[in-house]
Amino acid sequence: MSESRNPAPVSVPAAADAPAELRRPKGEPRFPGGPAADPAGSHHERRIRSFQPRRSRVTPGQADALQRLWPKWGLDIDGHSVLDLAALFDGGVERTVLEIGFGMGEATAQMAADDPATGILAVDVHTPGQGNLLGLADRAGLDNVRVANGDAIILLREMLTPDALDGVRVYFPDPWPKSRHHKRRLIQPDFLTLVATRMRPGAVLHCATDWEPYAEQMLDVLTAHPDFENTQQDGGYAPRPAFRPLTRFEGQGLDKGHAVHDLLFARR
Repeated sequence: MSESRNPAPVSVPAAADAPAELRRPKGEPRFPGGPAADPAGSHHERRIRSFQPRRSRVTPGQADALQRLWPKWGLDIDGHSVLDLAALFDGGVERTVLEIGFGMGEATAQMAADDPATGILAVDVHTPGQGNLLGLADRAGLDNVRVANGDAIILLREMLTPDALDGVRVYFPDPWPKSRHHKRRLIQPDFLTLVATRMRPGAVLHCATDWEPYAEQMLDVLTAHPDFENTQQDGGYAPRPAFRPLTRFEGQGLDKGHAVHDLLFARR
């Protein structure tokens, strides 16, 4: 996922060393009316997760975007209701893609601006990134971005209907490089089986990573999965599509000499 440096960071007083009158009770949202601290609530389950929530500083601009725009464009993944994607985007898009992990949202906003007929349901747990993407969408006048807070697995399993998605994007997920952490990687057979049920036939799962061992695992797992077919005739990696912007995170990887691999597999 893409990263960004933001000036003048401020933090919501929630640390143990904050003044008693400013401490936020456990479980209370950082921004009233904004993303929930634990949106799934009773749907929380004991399983290995591919993401690690991070407490990070939030800039004034991000905080303002969260408080102003979350009621309009934000969604908590609570697992209690099935989404009507047409209604979610106010009927203003022709198709919907799911993006899992968007970092600070620059690439997401760019793709939304370049393709206004496609609605992007962007999922992450990083509060500064959520605020940043909302702010970017607001300043650019984008109405085809919705920001979801929480666990993408719960969203896929409990809040989306079969064949609901016209595409799924997973850009630069955490590679979990240590061998003992490989089980935390998102692109696994069970995940592919689930996500395939929510993609219409012909919809494309697009993954990208700059971590060579993870790219190799992705290619092996996707190639072996019966629900997906490589769009590349040679069965290998794909060139970066023109619609996927070069992200800041990707640029950092390229500067370090990392090779970036795109994988585009269609739902059978």
